[in-house]
Amino acid sequence: MNHNLKYLELLSQNFPDVASVTTEIINLEAIMALPKATEHFLSDLHGEYDAVSHVLRNGSGNIKEKIREVFQNQLTKEEMNRLATIIYYPERKLQLILREMVDPIQQKQFLRQTIAQLVELGQFVVSKYTRSKVRKAMPQDMAYIMEELLFKDSILTNKENYYRDIIENVIQLNASQRLISAFSELIQELVVDHIHILGDIYDRGPAPDKIIDLLMQKKSLDIQWGNHDIIWMGAASGSKVLMANVLRICARYDNLEIIEDAYGISLRPLMTFAEKSICLF
Repeated sequence: MNHNLKYLELLSQNFPDVASVTTEIINLEAIMALPKATEHFLSDLHGEYDAVSHVLRNGSGNIKEKIREVFQNQLTKEEMNRLATIIYYPERKLQLILREMVDPIQQKQFLRQTIAQLVELGQFVVSKYTRSKVRKAMPQDMAYIMEELLFKDSILTNKENYYRDIIENVIQLNASQRLISAFSELIQELVVDHIHILGDIYDRGPAPDKIIDLLMQKKSLDIQWGNHDIIWMGAASGSKVLMANVLRICARYDNLEIIEDAYGISLRPLMTFAEKSICLF
């Protein structure tokens, strides 16, 4: 009984009255009724930052699948591929497309069309989540506009001019590319609800440190460390044997620059030792 009382006292700090408890129970029960969100499993990343970054951007093909589900009767295969690439790499792809369009009217029409497509796709992607979770995943500088467009009232048609004016003002104020990037970031974030990393972020590839930085940006993630990761942790903790093993593997895969460039550790003493050792033999 005392054991239960201890937990109840802790819970009372967050839920001090009957109303707050009731609200939380209703919220949790409602969340349980939502469709199962997608989870993503990745293993053996081995420092291949470019490949890992691309897989995370496209949700392991999930984004393209969602585009097909929403637009299969509206867009050609080429148009769907173009939209997918915009979502993966919004800044770069938009620059390339707009550079090919000389006519400003054509550019505005393209931006208008792209925003409308991202809104429609976004509505489909966020349908698995609560509005609170979606709001937290939105880039803050565009959150108000995105929320208005994503959760627009489809029944009250007299607000269509309101939504149209939002998009037109975004284009007129030269904020359309930022809004497209923000929608792309949101879709990338929510198309996969949770990421499981199953070991071996380090060794072989050139940029495991960049992968760590990338994973730290993710809001829902767990990591099972692999043997290669443990070797680096042991080396960082001061184990001379594991330091030697890290250097051996980096030398074997021609990745010694990661020691100097990413971690700022001079390899001059190692080079001097190697030269002396060669002379001895």
